[in-house]
Amino acid sequence: MRFESPWMLLWLLALPALVWWRQRRMGPGAAIRFSWTKNAARSGASLRQRLSFIPPLLRLIALILLIVAVARPQQGMERVREANEGIAIEMVIDRSSSMGAEMNFENRRLNRLEVVKEVFERFVLGDGKDLKGRRSDLVGMISFAQFPETVCPLTLGHGALPQFLETVRLAQPRSQEDGTAIGDAIALASARLKTAEDVMARQVPDHTTKFQIKSKVMILLSDGQQTAGKRKPVEAAKLAKEWGIKIYSIAVGGQEEMRSQDTLFGRFLQLGGTPQLDTRDLEAVAKETGGKFFLTEDATSLAKVYQEIDALERSEIESVRFMDYRELFVPFAIFALLLLAVETGLNCTIFRKIP
Repeated sequence: MRFESPWMLLWLLALPALVWWRQRRMGPGAAIRFSWTKNAARSGASLRQRLSFIPPLLRLIALILLIVAVARPQQGMERVREANEGIAIEMVIDRSSSMGAEMNFENRRLNRLEVVKEVFERFVLGDGKDLKGRRSDLVGMISFAQFPETVCPLTLGHGALPQFLETVRLAQPRSQEDGTAIGDAIALASARLKTAEDVMARQVPDHTTKFQIKSKVMILLSDGQQTAGKRKPVEAAKLAKEWGIKIYSIAVGGQEEMRSQDTLFGRFLQLGGTPQLDTRDLEAVAKETGGKFFLTEDATSLAKVYQEIDALERSEIESVRFMDYRELFVPFAIFALLLLAVETGLNCTIFRKIP
């Protein structure tokens, strides 16, 4: 186990000073003067008095656990892979409000974005059936609406991808963040893929040879044409082509749209008609970079597209050794909060003092 922010543990050194300051601030406590205290001293202390140290102790333990949680304990597992083949893949996902149209996916009603995220996760990690996973590939992800943003940098540690996917949310309709900036998203993804060799070298710092990734792929997924952004899609695609990046573009839609709507009488599906997709931008960027354009009308066809992309050419990568870390701070934080709740309850009931 290691700590991502070990310097936070220095706060543990401040706890003795905090305990001393608290004792000094509280003072000796309230007292009542008696002319004769011999009998009172002979009576001894009650059980409540003998156990009065419990609430402060619980608070001290809770502070220790919170400091450990803030230091972010992580459990690392060393991954060793033999000589293998792999490529650098950047997933570019449209999260504009139009991606909220619903689809039927394995007998579930999910919106387009949810389907895209689930199929992409299976593409990277494998589903035990048709998709074997991309264990030896550098994989990153960018989402875009009005503006593009990096969701997950290129990495060999794919264990964190599901958590990154959870952060991708639909843009609210008619909000400032809504829009479809395809060109800017392509430009950002191209910049990330351009430095893929440097990323690989940083993740495997003890390797003596310089890594050469011969295949760099961008998987662009959207349901419309560009409506925002500074760069035009074809201009950004030319930049990708210059850097040796191939774009596989996927248009999602073409079937009758359905959206869920909550009413006083429950949740109902509302038909929105069959939209006419404008796929010219997506077709143009794929053609410009020597990639391929796909049109998917449902979740099944989208899964088949990923199976086809899964059969892309691969370039050989030397055996790699890296650490895949899992966050462990959650149990520490939860236990600390429980101790604080117990301490508060005891102070308000059994150990309550007046004044």
